[in-house]
Amino acid sequence: MKLELKGITKAFGSLVANDHIDLVVNPGEVHCLLGENGAGKSTLMNVLFGLYEPTEGSIEIDGKEVQFQGPGDAMAAGIGMVHQHFMLIPVFTVAENVALGNESTGFGGVMNLEATRKRIRDISDQYGFDVDPDAVVEDLPVGVQQRVEIIKALVRDAEILILDEPTAVLTPQETDELIEIMAQLKASGKGLVFISHKLREVKAVADTITVIRRGKVVGSAEPSASATELANLMVGRAVSLNLNKTPAVPGEKTFAVKDLSVLGEAGERLLDGVSFDVAKGEILAVAGVQGNGQTELAEAIMGLQKHVFGSVKLDGKELLGRSVRQVIDAGVGFVPEDRTVDGLVGDFSIAENLILNLYKDQEFASAGTLKRNVIKANAKSRVEEFDVRTQSAEAKVSTLSGGNQQKVVLAREFSRPLKLFIACQPTRGVDVGSIEFLHRRIVAERDNGTPVIIVSTELEEVAELADRIAVFHAGRIMGIVPGNTGREMLGLMMAGMTAEEAESQLSDGKEPGSHD
Repeated sequence: MKLELKGITKAFGSLVANDHIDLVVNPGEVHCLLGENGAGKSTLMNVLFGLYEPTEGSIEIDGKEVQFQGPGDAMAAGIGMVHQHFMLIPVFTVAENVALGNESTGFGGVMNLEATRKRIRDISDQYGFDVDPDAVVEDLPVGVQQRVEIIKALVRDAEILILDEPTAVLTPQETDELIEIMAQLKASGKGLVFISHKLREVKAVADTITVIRRGKVVGSAEPSASATELANLMVGRAVSLNLNKTPAVPGEKTFAVKDLSVLGEAGERLLDGVSFDVAKGEILAVAGVQGNGQTELAEAIMGLQKHVFGSVKLDGKELLGRSVRQVIDAGVGFVPEDRTVDGLVGDFSIAENLILNLYKDQEFASAGTLKRNVIKANAKSRVEEFDVRTQSAEAKVSTLSGGNQQKVVLAREFSRPLKLFIACQPTRGVDVGSIEFLHRRIVAERDNGTPVIIVSTELEEVAELADRIAVFHAGRIMGIVPGNTGREMLGLMMAGMTAEEAESQLSDGKEPGSHD
């Protein structure tokens, strides 16, 4: 089945998310849609899957124009979509999830699942999925849940499969397995649209690469193109992908976490007896698949979690039990996961956001009145130092791009002497050019003698920044390993092996101590 998008435009009011995009997907081809977060990739695919109606343009299948009123129409036409966040009901079995929306009932209106089970087994055998139709979804690893999503599409006879950022929740091993599955689907004649911002994966799977920037197609490339060439296309200017940081020179271990546990509202352990320390002048990266306790760790340190036990000491003084304000005043800088919700006040100006943690200081306020001229001068200095692209520091911070918003957060946190710096997903939704800048600033803070903790689900980022890596799984640390530990070993640890177990498994094959 051949798919063509012609002049697809999607506008939300004055915002044009997709601007006259042309795209062709041929049978037996992996067509990669490459672009930064916010470039318009997912919007385009939501148009294709019937979730959005295009403002302009047309969709053609085998030369005939089609119109979709919803996902049901797209699926009936042979298009399937595997969303970044799975559309599965955890307490249902695989067969029950696959049958949803495609139910057939027998005598008395009782759902007949046997035909669905047989279809799942047939597809599993054909593609080597190894999925049990009667397994409960919440008991399955994330990689297997993703296969269930693919099976859901194939059961409905999809000839075109859209995979939206499919590796975001996978370990390296699960990513490799997905790439093998994609190769099998391609060999069977399926057309695949692979949406990603990860250059390494795009180069590994693509037959054709289309690059989108700010809602427009800005070029196409062959898989043989270098990562630098692809990055330049994505950003629109030359960027460097190499950090070139000097080795760390760790000093005194001034930050220590001991037996730290966090309980959820239902009493479940979100963090389970975590212990580690960080020295001055080193970066400890916390790695793991999203949802394995990393967020709770950072929030516990910052005083944002309620049910916390154990010890968190900075310069020998206990932080647990202190308010967020007191933790900040103790010298902790913090970049939250979601800058728009927890890091910035969208309706405040850039200048105001730059003093959110300092507005009570005598430098910026006197007798309860803000010193507007001082705040303005501070903003001018920080905007220049951190290369924040804006017409005015008085503009609302919500008007900035994601990368520039993140620069404002870092500029604010680095505007005072720090005793500890924590950054969660520091470059999420940030363009390649801004990543280069933000990484350099984080390393500069390390070199300034500050203990640094980076929480990231991006292994490339972990590899770039880490002096040591703490790998999390199910709320526990599987081990703390050197910063140059290879993807394969990190992947095994992210899946639940201790460092010793992972090293033992790899000892008879590839050496685990270096990068791919």
